[in-house]
Amino acid sequence: MTRREFITLIGGVATWPFAARAQQSERVRRIGVLMAYAENDLEAQGQVAAFREALQGLGWTDGRNIRFDFRWAALDAETMERFAKELIRLKPDLILSQTTPSTAVLLQNTHTIPIIFGIASDPIGSGFVASLARPGGNSTGFATAEGSLGGKWLEVLKEIAPRITRVAAMCNPAQAPYAEIYLNPFKAAAQSFDVEARVAPVKDTSEIESVVAELARMPNGGLVVMPDGFTLSHRGEIVSLTARYRLPAVYGYRFFAEVGGLLSYGPDLTDNFRRAATYADRILKGEKPSELPVEYPVRYYLTINLKTAKTLGLDVAAQLQQRADEVIE
Repeated sequence: MTRREFITLIGGVATWPFAARAQQSERVRRIGVLMAYAENDLEAQGQVAAFREALQGLGWTDGRNIRFDFRWAALDAETMERFAKELIRLKPDLILSQTTPSTAVLLQNTHTIPIIFGIASDPIGSGFVASLARPGGNSTGFATAEGSLGGKWLEVLKEIAPRITRVAAMCNPAQAPYAEIYLNPFKAAAQSFDVEARVAPVKDTSEIESVVAELARMPNGGLVVMPDGFTLSHRGEIVSLTARYRLPAVYGYRFFAEVGGLLSYGPDLTDNFRRAATYADRILKGEKPSELPVEYPVRYYLTINLKTAKTLGLDVAAQLQQRADEVIE
């Protein structure tokens, strides 16, 4: 072995420990995730999967440079409060919050840990941010819809079921403190269509059937299902009851139509969580949530379940079908 080869070999060996230490010392960042729904909810699982997959695409690999702490509250207020405090005690680099109630409880317990909300109907009215452009506090994220959708839902329901003269807007008050932003446009649209409108608050599944049965007892009834944690978690029961009582109903998200709902109009919630990964990446790299603007959905989707329409005896106009982003047959 020549002297030069020997020196090169020794130099290479000397660098091995440094390279190994550099690889081992890569900081593992921590993300808390507070989900309002039950862990077996397929839509919620899809939202989490979209967030993790998008983060991985940005270079964050679970077990290498990032770790997750998940909590699933199953819409229980006490459990949500307890889980929020647990996550905050872990001192994560940021917390991903699923809904308005989960974000509210987190912000009641921390003003320092960055919070990204994936679903918020009224982030300003809920007190999450000072403004959409400049949130100003420790939270930012993604709004789900504008209040004008309250009128749009009634409009498309009236279009597919023109005989409707009475309609109720169903929501769970505890899960939808933001309901007024939808209800005011809903009531205005009802007046313009000469439709009798009322609000139907529900607290449990038995009350869902009471509302649906009452609407079905009189002719020409219809239902607008407001988007909140309760109605989303009980989408199967709601769709099943509207089918049993042959009641035309409109929903805020596609997955209602997917399980048999008549029609839906609203954003793709999973895309919100996909986009939330970009904000997580930016915060982990040093940006502040106070400087990241709240964003609204890029698109709203109209989905019609033609099979359900036929079961209800509704003839869906070709023009409406052409406007739809998806027709389920």
